[in-house]
Amino acid sequence: MTYSRIVGTGRYLPERIMTNKDLEKIVDTSDEWIRTRTGVERRHVCAEDQTTSEMCIEAAKVAMADAGVGPEDIDMVITGTTTPDLIFPNISTIIQHKLGIPACTAFSLEAACTGFIYALSTADKFIKAGEAKCALVLGAECITKLVNWKDRNTCVLFGDGAGAVIIKPSEEPGIISCHLGADGQHKDLLYYPVGVSKDLASAGTDAAGIMMTGSEVFKVAVRTLGSIASKTLEDAGVTKEDLDWLVPHQANIRIIQSMAKRLDMPMEKVIVTVQDHGNTSAASVPLALDVGIRDGRIKKGQLILMEAFGGGFTWGTVLVRL
Repeated sequence: MTYSRIVGTGRYLPERIMTNKDLEKIVDTSDEWIRTRTGVERRHVCAEDQTTSEMCIEAAKVAMADAGVGPEDIDMVITGTTTPDLIFPNISTIIQHKLGIPACTAFSLEAACTGFIYALSTADKFIKAGEAKCALVLGAECITKLVNWKDRNTCVLFGDGAGAVIIKPSEEPGIISCHLGADGQHKDLLYYPVGVSKDLASAGTDAAGIMMTGSEVFKVAVRTLGSIASKTLEDAGVTKEDLDWLVPHQANIRIIQSMAKRLDMPMEKVIVTVQDHGNTSAASVPLALDVGIRDGRIKKGQLILMEAFGGGFTWGTVLVRL
């Protein structure tokens, strides 16, 4: 049987850093309030003329170099994002062309903060089916371009960035299992009110901005992620004690701590980047994964659980052995 394995990772963060002190100057908030409630201390913000694909390309270059592959080796590009450059063509075709990758399967998908997990799970299936030999999988956002900077409850949370992985076939399990889910009944708890076929004229105005009922999102996220994490481990025949690392979506330090508690994992075994990146939506899991690998904490052969939860609601887990 053919499996898939992550063979390279990379990340890119915009140059501009916005601290909590910077936010104090534009909205009624404080560094202490933001840190104690969210864990965020700073976030990277893309330039006005910077696009999501440009960030993806930089992250992809790092991942490709790490994996030792060139453009000619890649036969699939999948990007999870809610902030593509254009409505069409899809962002993966832009990335494919600018990286010099020959014509191949290239598409994007939107699952909010779970976008990378959905994309990685999809690529895994293509590899296992023998329909791809080397996939570039990305999670990326210019999410601050959707933020209403007058809304102190949401503008303090988000940041921009891109993460990338290269996956290839393997004789032994690398990506062990993937579990995805969604439930639209919770749509009104976390959403963006503007779309192509709905109120497009109000995009970019004060009428548009990320809408979130934070306390309710927290409750559903912790309950749902706890359940799916347990199912993921059970289905794979491993225990919580077998896990070396938890790489969670970096939405909020309280959600991360709650997930660690449910898995009986000390925070020392959790990759936390929310203090430096904020919530980068679909980019958050691949960014955190790359940080953990690059700083030497995550090592080859270790067992890692990646998980995410996003607007929709959508959710997903990927159990990986590097």
